[in-house]
Amino acid sequence: MILTYKVQGGDFSNAGKCSSEVKKVLKQLNIDHKIIKKVVIALYEGEVNIVAHAYHGVITVEIDTEKIKITLKDEGPGIPDINKAMEQGYSTASPIVRELGFGAGMGLPNMKKNTDYMHISSEVNKGTEVILINYL
Repeated sequence: MILTYKVQGGDFSNAGKCSSEVKKVLKQLNIDHKIIKKVVIALYEGEVNIVAHAYHGVITVEIDTEKIKITLKDEGPGIPDINKAMEQGYSTASPIVRELGFGAGMGLPNMKKNTDYMHISSEVNKGTEVILINYL
């Protein structure tokens, strides 16, 4: 099963819509609730990162009998230093994003903590792609 969602940068009113819909699908598929929780946390963090930092992006969720693979691909400023971005508390969020309660610098660390595999590739002034895998 493949699910695809378009995410608009700056659209905080819809942030979380994708992760909420995926949660419903995973419940319908009788995926273990512990795995659902981890997948939804990682997905939500990635979704909010697109909204907070990118112009727009696409999230693809592939579900099969062995794994749940999430690909988050955006067009935006990119991540200049991925290792630094992985540090808890490090954030490049704008003051406006912080005023909305986002941008605490926990997004990428939380994504890594809640997945079995995570890979980030990014090009400055082009965008970022994050691949997350949770095994069933």
